[in-house]
Amino acid sequence: MLGTIQKWGNSQGVRIPIKILESVQINENDVVEIKELNGGIFIQKKFAKYKDLDELFEGYEGNYKCSEYDFGEDMGREKI
Repeated sequence: MLGTIQKWGNSQGVRIPIKILESVQINENDVVEIKELNGGIFIQKKFAKYKDLDELFEGYEGNYKCSEYDFGEDMGREKI
């Protein structure tokens, strides 16, 4: 199957036929990893690192303490 690289804003893009996307289970708005591999382009679906909030906060002990950050002296006409 052949495709054409086309201008897409400031980048370049290629359309991937729906049959190929369905066969590799990639859907619209899925995050993919794109990398150069052996002189070609490799595209692979990127799965979420965390599946839910419980997994995201696993190991969190609730000991976070917020603090202020010092940006230094005011500069120009701004006031921080």
